[in-house]
Parts: sequence; C-alpha cells; structure tokens
Amino acid sequence: MDEAAYRQKFAEVVARPCVFEKALLTRCVACERAQRKQIAEREAVTCHTAASHSRCGELHGQLRHAFSFALGTLHDDTVLPHAKEMRVQCGGLKGLQQEMRGDAEVANVDGLAENALRQWGDWAEIPWSQVVHAAAQCYKGRHG
Repeated sequence: MDEAAYRQKFAEVVARPCVFEKALLTRCVACERAQRKQIAEREAVTCHTAASHSRCGELHGQLRHAFSFALGTLHDDTVLPHAKEMRVQCGGLKGLQQEMRGDAEVANVDGLAENALRQWGDWAEIPWSQVVHAAAQCYKGRHG
C-alpha cells in the first residue's frame, strides 16, 4: 500500500487518533479508552471518546511545555524526533503517575489524566518540574 492510500484508509478507520499512540504502541503505558486498528501492515490507535481525546490532548500539551527545557526545544508546537517524543509520552506519563501515586506503572492514561485534574484542579497547578524530574527516574528509553 502506498503512502497516499494508507493515509486515506487511516482517515477512514481512525476517527480520533490517540494522542499517546507512540507510548501505547510500545506498551510502556496502557489505556482503557484506546483501541488498536490494523491498517495494511501497520498498527494505529484510536480513542473511544471525544472527552478523553480532548483531555489527553491538553495533557500532552502540558507535558510538551514542561519538557521543553529538558528537550532543548523553544516551541511546543515543533514536531519532535521519535526519541524525544517518547521521553514526553512515556516519561511524562510515568513521571506524572509516580508523582501522584509513587508508582510509575500507567494502566490507564485516561484515568491518569482524570485523576490528575481531580487531584490538582487544573493543569497549571500540577508540579510539572517534579513530574519532569520523576520522568527522568522512571523512563530511560531504549538504551538507558
């Protein structure tokens, strides 16, 4: 399947692409709202609910901003290389879980986002510097 055909099929099959797809595909985290889809020889992840998708989008934006200094990026909207995006997704989610519960295993990304908002009341109130520090301890990447 050529790339154009893949992208067309992807758009037909995946209504809401999972914000944390890379982390889910590598199995460093899990989510109850995620569903894996096979497209040709590739795998994609879609989100079941619009509310969860929106909440995870906000969480990802906060993680990107929090990690910007650690990753050496000036703008939150630039596309990150795979390894840096994995640090944001896997490291960020594990760091947030560690900060909240003292355990870095993320069994439900949507639940983690919901609980973080419940605990702190607002994204801005989360101690992001502590999350980034915890992420460095919890996630070492492939070679770490």
